[in-house]
Amino acid sequence: MPNSTFLPAKLAALTLLAMPSAALAQLPEPVRAMIDAAIATGDETKVRNVIDIARTTNPDDGSELDQLLAGFETKLAAANAAEAAAKEDAIRSAGLFENWSGQGELGAFMSSGNADNTGITASLALTKDGINWRHKLGARADYQRSQGVTTREQFLANYELNYKFTDRLYAYGLAQYERDRFQGFSARYSASGGLGYDVLTDGPTLSVKAGPAWRRTELIGGASTNDLAGLAALDFDWAISDNLALTQDASTFIQSGSSTFTSDTGLQASISEAVSVRLSYTIEHDTDPPAGAVKTDTLSRITVIYGF
Repeated sequence: MPNSTFLPAKLAALTLLAMPSAALAQLPEPVRAMIDAAIATGDETKVRNVIDIARTTNPDDGSELDQLLAGFETKLAAANAAEAAAKEDAIRSAGLFENWSGQGELGAFMSSGNADNTGITASLALTKDGINWRHKLGARADYQRSQGVTTREQFLANYELNYKFTDRLYAYGLAQYERDRFQGFSARYSASGGLGYDVLTDGPTLSVKAGPAWRRTELIGGASTNDLAGLAALDFDWAISDNLALTQDASTFIQSGSSTFTSDTGLQASISEAVSVRLSYTIEHDTDPPAGAVKTDTLSRITVIYGF
């Protein structure tokens, strides 16, 4: 949805596109009216198609048609420049709580591994994309009680800050908190910084990042570990059709102790402009988990997503 803060600038510039030039009066009136109507839409493809038809039916008026097209392109470029400038100004002047977008997710899951059960899941993902900086906030909770006993309790929260060197290359800083007592730890803190690159930007999108990391794990028994690690991650999104999308997120923390690999694969179908349904399958593998915990947990979710 267009940002209301810069729409007036675009609309003001586009009004010029519909104004006929008094100096050009050789075309037949019906043809001229058809071209003016196309120009009023601001649709470049439509204007070019109409002018191409006019060239066929009025071959002697090519010079006038060239002037009409050139005038339209000049005014359209000015309108687009005004819109871009207004949009950039709105981004630069946005307050701390402005220009955030994201999605909330709520649903159910089935798990296998450390616990075989069903339960509820909820998550929130927020992004603020600026001129040079990008902020990402995320949180997820999976929880279940069965006959008064908690059988799954997993929480995750993270914050990532990006600085854009170019349209594709960026530096990142990541802070993350996890809690999962069924995997044997009451808290796990991770921090990482490094470089990221948007490999694909048109059609399917793919972003990768990697860098050194530090992890502190506080075990249920009271012991704790501090480890240097390396982080590698990817984020892949593919809009298969207007209403169907495939997502794949994967990350791995590699360290001398227990390394962790996480993969989340999802298929998302749109119900409306803001609401969609998602089926996903998550794998989390720890190479050396605490005693009593299995190495691999899997989680199948079905959720409803609301985007804003």
